[in-house]
Amino acid sequence: MPPKKQTPKKGSSQSGRPKKPPETKEDFEAELKLLAGQAKEETWSNWAIQQSIVYGKALALVTLMAAYSNVSLLSLSPVYGQIPATRLHQRVIWSALFVGWGANIVLRQTLPVKTIKLLPLIAAYIPMVQYFLFQYSETFGAELGPAITESLTLFPLVVLSTACIADVLEDADLSGLPKSIAGSAPGLSAYTIFNLIQSASLRQLLAQIGTSMMQTRVSLQLVFTSTYSIMARSKLLAWALPALVHTAFFNTHFMTPMATSSLNSTLNASGWSLVDRWESNTGYISVLDSYQTGFRVMRCDHSLLGGEWTKFPRRIVGEPIYSVFTQLEAVRLVQVPNKAPDNEAKALNIGLGIGTTPSALIAHGINTTIVEIDPVVYDFAQKYFHLPSNHTAVIQDAISWSQSNKDDLHENYDYIVHDVFTGGAEPIPLFTDEFLRNLKHMLKPNGVIAINYAGDFTLPPLGIVINTIKEVFPSCRIFRENEPPSSETVAEAGRDFDNVIVFCTKATVPVTFRPAIEADFLQSLSRKGYLFPKYEVYQSSLLGSEEAGILRVNETEKLAEWHDQGALGHWAVMRTVLPVHIWESW
Repeated sequence: MPPKKQTPKKGSSQSGRPKKPPETKEDFEAELKLLAGQAKEETWSNWAIQQSIVYGKALALVTLMAAYSNVSLLSLSPVYGQIPATRLHQRVIWSALFVGWGANIVLRQTLPVKTIKLLPLIAAYIPMVQYFLFQYSETFGAELGPAITESLTLFPLVVLSTACIADVLEDADLSGLPKSIAGSAPGLSAYTIFNLIQSASLRQLLAQIGTSMMQTRVSLQLVFTSTYSIMARSKLLAWALPALVHTAFFNTHFMTPMATSSLNSTLNASGWSLVDRWESNTGYISVLDSYQTGFRVMRCDHSLLGGEWTKFPRRIVGEPIYSVFTQLEAVRLVQVPNKAPDNEAKALNIGLGIGTTPSALIAHGINTTIVEIDPVVYDFAQKYFHLPSNHTAVIQDAISWSQSNKDDLHENYDYIVHDVFTGGAEPIPLFTDEFLRNLKHMLKPNGVIAINYAGDFTLPPLGIVINTIKEVFPSCRIFRENEPPSSETVAEAGRDFDNVIVFCTKATVPVTFRPAIEADFLQSLSRKGYLFPKYEVYQSSLLGSEEAGILRVNETEKLAEWHDQGALGHWAVMRTVLPVHIWESW
């Protein structure tokens, strides 16, 4: 047996030798100071550890809450669109923060369990509740639907998270602060950190979304549920099983093969089929077939990027279901001096969609460069819409690309097609004076540009955009895709939403079109009917065009203030283009 450990006797040193008592008063006082210092150091160390735990736990709760608020926002966008989903999002959060911070004591006293133990349960049920609420989006409408959905999902999560943060920060030692500040410091600091994390996590989320299965909307919600469960382990987690089972096996928004198969079984019953889908930096992207009507479309959140008829034989190029993309091809028909033949011409296409216009340019033998920000859109255009491979692809933000390449590509392109996805709210930087001047810099002296802008004739932004285009390019003509509706129709609908195509030249000569010949149609029936623009628009008919001015980088609020109204109108239009259940099922 090992020898028994001897406990030092009182007054002895650890080595077993008797401890030498202090010989003088000075030695005694020095030893007292040493012992006091050691005790003080130990007390400070314990205090520092305790405060680190307090602030660390509070920071973790703030981070989870801020990041989850962004995932909630992204989960709404396929059903309501990005702008309607964002409109009231911050108000829901502010209300929840106020309620949670003010009611933490009441919750702590009335709830049968600790507040933090309810967070995993609420997080687990959010995907399931969203799934059922989305089926009532037509009833709720785009104006209030997102707020109603978040009030029943995100709101309780933020309320309880905020109450937990308030509980935790009650143990924070603020004795070093003036009393006038100490009372409000925890709340103000937590709110400031929340805003900073919310902004940073949104940027990170948009950069990473869709890069793996774990970084999709529903998967991220499950990740947050798991994280909350680790922070608040309890027997109550058993009550989360029904929600988790529904998400795993019945939620068609989950990006699993089983969920996709389940969704297709529902869609097939109504004459539709989901070809493919994924999530990316511009939104939820999917390709759908209507095999009863005979067409295929690509969707991004609550908008369509384009479509082709499948019931007509494909010859050289596909038959587009929207005439606007065909009309953009009329950029080739604009008459300019010393025009290069197609086999010597170069074209730049900003924005891809399903690739209708660039495919036609390539078919005409034009050396075409495509700039597209979304890699999934580009991939799906190749896989499912026959985008030809003989082109130059740039998968990058058009603004940064143009800024860094404008000098190398000075007067390089004969044609530029500016056709960016708007989704009811224009990507403002792509219509600023500065960006358009970058494109003008790349256009040859006798070059032609065609710009597509989806806007509402009853709102000022369209006039502002046209003013900006005409400020940069000296000679332009404006057309709308469809025949103008009657004033009675506009008054009844409260909107006049349409695609507007602006053809401009770099030279000062008037914009005229040569007659189309058979080769221009590429053996396409759609192009025979719609290649030549028909419905010209005169600037005097645009709302607010005279006094609106132009759009500059530091004046983007001119358009931003109209985002909400334009996006709500676009949402209503999209609900007439495809059946409601298609948008709700995503």
